[in-house]
This record gives sequence, structure tokens and C-alpha cells, in this order.
Amino acid sequence: MKTPTASSPQQARIATILKLFVPSTLGILIFFVPIELGGRRTILLDHMVTGARAVMGDYSGFYALALIIAGATYPLIRGYWRRSLTERIFTVLKITGVAAAVMALTGWGPAFLHEPDMLPFLFERLVIPVGLIVPIGAIFLALLISYGLLELIGVLVQPVMRPIWRTPGRSAIDAVASFVGSYSIGLLITNRVYQAGQYSAREAAIIATGFSTVSATFMIIVARTLDLMTVWNLYFWLTLLITFIVTAVTVRLPPLSRMDARADNGEPEAEPGRRLATAWQTGLEVAARAPGLHRSVALNFKEGLVMAISILPSIMSVGLLGLLAAKYTPLFEWLGWLFYPFVAIWGIPDAAALAQASAAGLAEMFLPALLMAEAEFAARFAAGVVSVSAVLFFSASIPCILSTSIPLSVGRMMLVWFIRVALSLLLAVPTGLLVQTLVG
Repeated sequence: MKTPTASSPQQARIATILKLFVPSTLGILIFFVPIELGGRRTILLDHMVTGARAVMGDYSGFYALALIIAGATYPLIRGYWRRSLTERIFTVLKITGVAAAVMALTGWGPAFLHEPDMLPFLFERLVIPVGLIVPIGAIFLALLISYGLLELIGVLVQPVMRPIWRTPGRSAIDAVASFVGSYSIGLLITNRVYQAGQYSAREAAIIATGFSTVSATFMIIVARTLDLMTVWNLYFWLTLLITFIVTAVTVRLPPLSRMDARADNGEPEAEPGRRLATAWQTGLEVAARAPGLHRSVALNFKEGLVMAISILPSIMSVGLLGLLAAKYTPLFEWLGWLFYPFVAIWGIPDAAALAQASAAGLAEMFLPALLMAEAEFAARFAAGVVSVSAVLFFSASIPCILSTSIPLSVGRMMLVWFIRVALSLLLAVPTGLLVQTLVG
């Protein structure tokens, strides 16, 4: 009778190890391993989205419109519009997004809005794919973020977080949660930790403006728009690298370097010589406590759906305003000249267009991708990097940060945005030229 009792802890440990590795491995396969199906070589998640859109056919437009209507009514029903002036402005913009979506779907409205590079491009190339990829991606994000992989990675990278990014080791979880989940998830984690006194104001601001970027699922939309899916893994990992290099520089410059660095309940130093064991144990503990897969999937799908309905109306309205401003006003042309020296130094033919498209990213992170969709490879690659590494944009991330307790004003965020875009262009253009050489 001793054998079952003795083997029970071992069986439980094996089950926990499987619970850590099986979902995490599946998540990595779905998000990062290209597979050829139907003559297209891309990651499984992209295949799923393409298949879902093919099944829905013409109804995909009505599906996107339903999400946009839900997103416009959500802040009214929940009363979010009462919170601040910013919330009221974005509530109006979301309602405007409904009108824009109706016009895109029905063909109603002024002719100039229905030119190929306006409403049709925005609705067909961006809104519908985002409306599909965010909820579908959220289902599979449960495999990556719920079973200990994030925590295991977080403990392993503790020694590099403080010297490079001046943030505690636990901030690695926020960073990875943003990149494989969403900036909203990352900001939620950051705000909770900051309110608990475990981050200083400077640490919380660094994480919010440096790590809380768009997710891997949104990067797929950017890559598809710019025809970069053939180099998806190079694009993903190089964008990740450039984003974090830019953050390492930005934290050493004002305004972030001058913010309050005191934390009431800071992170204790990890025990030397036991990092790998601690990381392994932490991952196993999270896996052991993790809910069943069906619960994780349901929770992530709900969050993904709420995120989709929150973002789509803003993309439709702010994105359209940005496209109109880019086409019919000199606003981004003027702003873009500030970035021109950082691009022109590399001698690419689309330097002015790339600088102006990068400036347009302040309104909506997809605009650089939309505006550079027909450019040369290096410029397209750089636009894809800047769309992600800039982090801050008015259609979503800036309002999200303003809704937290993190002491970042619009002025501070604008300055951080300028620094990030300038540094990103300096790094992304030569990287794009290198990738072009590698892939022939």
C-alpha cells in the first residue's frame, strides 16, 4: 500500500510539469512557427484568421460593424465617459467610428472618403482583420500567459532588468505580457503593482512607455499590411530587440530619468546561485495554481473581445482622421521633417515618406504601416518596427495610460514618443536594409 502513496507526489509533479510545458509549447507553435498551408507559409494564427474570414465571406463586414457598435455603446453603458474629459472625447470618437464604419460598409457618404486609400483600405485591410485576430488570438494567448511560462522567464531575466532598463525583475512579466498579450494587460499589471507600492513612479512610467507596446497579434496585422509575413520571425524578434534597446536609452533621458525613483515596497534581491532553480520552481508553482484550460480560454477570450470592441471604433475614427490629415493637410509632413535626418542618414529612397508616416503614428499606431504599404522593402520594414516601438499613440495607448494612477502627463508622453520614434528610425532602417540583403 506504500507504493501509491509514495508515487502520488511524483505523479502530481509530473502532471504539473506537463501543465507548464504542454500549453506553453502549443502557444509557441501557434504564435511563432511558420507552417505552409494552401500555398501560404505563415504562422498558424494567421492561417486561422484567413480561414475564419474566408468562412464568413461578405458577412465579415457586418461582424466588424457589430463590434464597432458594441465598442461605441460600451463606455455609455458602463459610464466610463463620465471619468474624464479624455474619456468623453474618445467616446465621441468611437461614436464617429460607427458612422465611418456604416459608410465603409454601405458606400454612403462623400466620394473622397471612398477612394481606395481611405475608408475601403481602412475597413478591409485593418478593421476586419483586427476584429478577427484579437479575439481568436486571445483564445490561444491563454496557452502562453496562464501556465507559468511568463513567470519562469521573468525570474531568469531579473539580473538584466535593473542594470539595462532600471526596473525590477518582476517587470519582465509586464513586458512579456504586453508583447504576447496586449498593452492593456501589461498596463493593468503595472498599475496594480504601482498602487501596491512595489514600483516607483519612474519604474511604472518606464514600463508603461517602454514595454507596454502592441501585442504579437497586432504585429501580425502590421506585418500583413506591409507584406512582411514572409520574414515574420525576423520582423518579430528584431522589432522586440529594437523596442527594448530604445527603452534602455530612453530611461536615461528626461523626462523619465527625472521622475521619482522611490518605491515603498521594492523588490528584494534574488538569492545568488539559485536563479535557475528559483525560476523552475516559480514556473511550476504558477502551473500548479493555474485554472483549467477552458476557464483560461474563456477569460482570455472575454478580455480579447472587450479589447477588440474598445479599439476598433477608435481605429475607424482616429485612423480615418489620420489618413485625411496625412493626405489633405501638411500636418504630418511638417512633423515628419523633425524625423527626416534620422532616416536620410541611411540614404534610402523613401526617406521623406517614411519620416512623415512615422510622425502619423502619433495619431494611430497602424498609420505608418498603412501609409508605407507600397514602399520599398527597407522602408516597409522600418515602418513596421516604428509602428510597434513608438509605443505611444492617441487612439489607444495614451488614453489607457491616462486612466491609470501612473503620473504621466500628455506633455511627458509626447516627449517620450518623439525620442522613441527618432531612436527607432535610427535602428530600424539599417536593420531593414540588412534583412533585405539576407532574404535576397
